[in-house]
Amino acid sequence: DRWTFYTGKSKGFHCRARGEVMQHMLQDTNIALILKRQSKKDFSYCFLSNKLAESCLFESAYANNSVLPLYVNSELCKIGDYKRVPNLDPEITKQIAESIGLNFEAEKSGDIGHFAPIDLLDYIYAVLHSPSYRETYKEFLKIDFPKVPYPASADQFWRLVELGGELREIHLLKHPSLKQPIAKFPLSGSGLVERKMSKNSIGFEASEADTDMGKVWINNDQYFEGVPKIAWEFYIGGYQPAQKWLKDRVGQVLSYEDISHYLKIVKALNRTHELMQQIDQVEVV
Repeated sequence: DRWTFYTGKSKGFHCRARGEVMQHMLQDTNIALILKRQSKKDFSYCFLSNKLAESCLFESAYANNSVLPLYVNSELCKIGDYKRVPNLDPEITKQIAESIGLNFEAEKSGDIGHFAPIDLLDYIYAVLHSPSYRETYKEFLKIDFPKVPYPASADQFWRLVELGGELREIHLLKHPSLKQPIAKFPLSGSGLVERKMSKNSIGFEASEADTDMGKVWINNDQYFEGVPKIAWEFYIGGYQPAQKWLKDRVGQVLSYEDISHYLKIVKALNRTHELMQQIDQVEVV
């Protein structure tokens, strides 16, 4: 997380503040789906945020993404009287409700037989993380925004909502399971990141006993131990987060909070892979 001065005005402190969109993300109760319209590589351009979001989250400064808030402020919104409406097409939500025999509600109540915008977001998020979906529609995903199939049944819908919900909390680093890391940082030392995560200055070193696991070296003496190779190589957009996070900190000393954060990243990436396999078992496509 980073602090900033935000006015929402273009050509101010932020060159393109996009206040017409980001005004809906000033409340920490909202969440936005973030997508890229086109993907030259295999599709992994899907994320979310509960805060103001960067316009080039996935790749270079020339690869803009779209921020899609789940809720938008109503025109009647006043200070101290915050109101919001779902940023969803009423006709589409009606069709989905009728097709799966559920009632749509603007805010989550927990009532049986009802689904809310957050459920729909979790369903979409699960579908977009299905390996089979990404493979089946990979050519289309290279040229336009992803299209999501309607749920086939209420049972399928709720199963994907559950998986997508966990994925959402994992990616926001809010899921309780992240408090128990799968990797560890065993050695004391300077904490200085010197390895550049390149061929000549490697970061990941596979274990001889299990090549799917390994150590991530930050300098010649210190390393993160028990890092799954799948987490180290995992892509979100054009980046491999477990590698890029360390590359961005070459020359810096990792604090206790930094180490804890990186351990969460490793577990989040590994769990993302596991959830993607579970999503495929629901047969999205």
